[in-house]
Order: sequence, then structure tokens, then C-alpha cells
Amino acid sequence: MEEKNQAKTGEAYDSERTSPQREAFDDDGSEVFKRTSTGVDFRKVGWFNATVIFTKILFATGVLSLPTALSALGAVGGSISIVAWGVFNTYCFVILGNFRQKHPHCHSIADMAQVAGGTIGKEVTGLLFIIGYVLVTGSGIVGVSTALNALSHHAACTVWWAFLATVVIIATASIRKLEHVGWLSYVGFLSIYIAVFIVVVGVTTRDRPAAAPQEGPYDLGYVAINNPGFAGGMVASSTIFVSSAGTSAFLPVISEMRNPKDYKRPLYYCMTLVTASYLTFGVVIYRWCGKWVAGLSLGGAGQTIGMVSYGVALIGLIVSGTLYLHVGAKYVFVRILGKSKHLQSNSMVHWGTWLACTTILGALAFILAESIPIFNYLIALVGSVCFAPLAMSLPGLLWLYDHGHYRKGSLVQKVVYVLHIGLVLLGIFFLVGATYAVVKQIIDAYANGQIGSAFSCADNS
Repeated sequence: MEEKNQAKTGEAYDSERTSPQREAFDDDGSEVFKRTSTGVDFRKVGWFNATVIFTKILFATGVLSLPTALSALGAVGGSISIVAWGVFNTYCFVILGNFRQKHPHCHSIADMAQVAGGTIGKEVTGLLFIIGYVLVTGSGIVGVSTALNALSHHAACTVWWAFLATVVIIATASIRKLEHVGWLSYVGFLSIYIAVFIVVVGVTTRDRPAAAPQEGPYDLGYVAINNPGFAGGMVASSTIFVSSAGTSAFLPVISEMRNPKDYKRPLYYCMTLVTASYLTFGVVIYRWCGKWVAGLSLGGAGQTIGMVSYGVALIGLIVSGTLYLHVGAKYVFVRILGKSKHLQSNSMVHWGTWLACTTILGALAFILAESIPIFNYLIALVGSVCFAPLAMSLPGLLWLYDHGHYRKGSLVQKVVYVLHIGLVLLGIFFLVGATYAVVKQIIDAYANGQIGSAFSCADNS
């Protein structure tokens, strides 16, 4: 009898171990969102849907600011920067993903910081995460208001367009599950991609850039290597870096995947497509527009093409803001209800908390968007203040935490250990240097009238 029981136990164990269904869907209970049939099941995102969400998180506001960064660095310098930062950000997220596999209870990058740095590390990282995603939500609001201005020929005050954009973004971001938001990502990604492609084709058909003098001689300003000075170079580098540095937003997506261990497949597909597209679109637009490139690149081919591209991109710009706000709000939501029965229930507390998170963060994004209404500066500020520590220094610290034995290992291991210390120092350098550069340029923009005032009604298209 005892032998039969042992045999049954062994068969049960083997079936659980070898069954792809159980291997994909079961976990040891340490995941934040549990698989459930009685409450809200957040674990519905497959690897392909995750690929689309990853790609849409990155491919939006980032691509629209790249031609201006290329103008500052030059075609060769900018191209090298795009590829290098793409590879760099991919590697840094592999560090984050591997760390999460060892600590699957981590829903966000702040949870990871708690593992390595305690409560202080968690709170500082969480604050930077929220600031970062409120700022990029603000960039989405600026993008939508710019599109509405272009389409309506500035028929209303820009502040009203920004307010309308905020209301729409808050409403769509309030969809609770990434499984459902993910379907918006398909439309949003195609919207932005087609819009940028229209501009790329449009600029190549013009004799001279739309913003350049239309008669007489003019200087295109296209160079292979440029020397923008420290401030200009840091702002351009920060802009290119942040265009693919939003990978910390992938972590909450992984928590809602059916099988979180599949994260590398969507990561590699996403980063390959995004980096190749950034390089192609950025270089072509810069080649044909030179120093006359528009701050928001959809306006670089003239009014008619600009209106067409803004019309096509409008949904994508809204979805970008939606994803940024959703990810930021989901972090706050899990922090508030993470250990409560209301996290995966349909209670009033659940809904009230969730809607409060999206509404409050959306309102803050609106205020910041109207305070720094120049798109490129807003993007660069996100890169320097938030993503430099989140996407450079913190991955380095987490790697050092998990690989402390390398410090006393072989020569190769010691070199690798030192290189990851360099990763931490690079993030600190960007935090200080790029923030100084962005703030200096914002002050100069206010001084020379490029930014008239906060909450201005002026046309930003």
C-alpha cells in the first residue's frame, strides 16, 4: 500500500513538473498577482501581447524627439549614440529581469531597490519612478495638444487642448488590466509608426525643409559630427538615452504575464525593432531637414503633411500617455493595496483607490506639461532626473548585490565587477551633468522668449 502511494505521489510530481500548462501558469505564490477564478485575474498577458506593450511604451514620444538630438550631435555621432544606447538599455533590463527571476515578489523597480537597499532605497526609487512616469505622461499630453493645435489650426487655447488630452488619457488609463490596455497598444503602435513613416516620405519629396527660408540660398546644417558644447551635448545624449530607457515600465507588465519567465523574448524583439526604427527614421529626417528639423518631428514636412501625420498619430499619442499613466498608477495602486484583500477584488475600495491613482497622477502630469511646454526639454529632463538613476545606476547596484563574489573571484570576474561599478557612476554623472544642462537650457528658453510663460495659450504646433 505504501509503495502504491509513493508511486502515485511520484506520478503527480512528474505530471506537474513536465506539464507545459502547469509550468507556464503556476508559481510558488510569491508573485504579486495570483492566478484566481474568484476575483480579478491580472495574469492574462501573453508574450506576443507583452512585445506589443513593450514596443508601444518605448516607440512614441522618443522617436519624435530624435531628429533634434541628431541635429545637435551630427549624423554619425547621433547614429552611434542611438545604437549604443539601445544596446546599453537592453543589457540593463536583462539585469533587472534576471534579478526579478530570483526575487519574483518584485512588482516594480522600487521592490527591487528594497531587496538591495532596504526601505530607504525603495522609497527613493519609488519616488523617482513616479516622477519619471508623471513627466512622460506629461510629454504625451504635450504631444496630443500639439496634434490638436495642428489639426484645428490653433482653434482653441493650447491649455484647453492639453486639458482635453488629460481627460482622455485619464479615462483610458483607468482600464484596470494591461491585458485590455494591451489591445490599445496595437492600434497605438501602428498609428505612431505610420505617422512617422509619412513624415519620412514627406521630407524626402521637398526641395528644402518646411522651416527653412523658401527663397534664396540657405544653410541646411547637415553635418556628420557636430560640436554642440557640454550643455547641448548632454541634452541630446539624454534625449537619445531616454528614448529607449523606459524599460523599468516593463516590470509591471511582466507581473501580469501568464509566464513571467518568458520576458526576454518580447524584450529582444522590442529593442531590435525600436532601435532599428529609431536609427532609420531619425537619420532620414535629419538628412533632409538638417538644423531646420521641427522640435516635434511630425511637423518637419510642412503643414499639409504635418496635419496628415498628426491626424494619423493622434491615437498613438493618446495611447502613449495612457500606458505611461497606467504603469505609474498601477505602482501606486499596488503599494496601497498590495497586502489587502481589495487588490484583486471588485470592491468599492478597490475601484476608488484605482480611480484616485489615475486621476491624481494625471492631474500632476497636466500641471508639469504646462509648466515645461517644450517637448524636447521635457523628454531630456525625464532622462536626466529619473531614468539616469533608474536605468543606469540601479541596474548596476542590483548586479553588484547578486554578484558580490565576483569581487574576490578570477581576474575576469574582478574586471566585470569594476565595469558594473562604472555603470553606477555613469548614472550619477548623467544625473548631475544632464540635469544641469537641461535646467540651463530651460532657463535660457524662458529668457529668450522661446517659452513665453507657463500655461500659455500660444500655438505649440
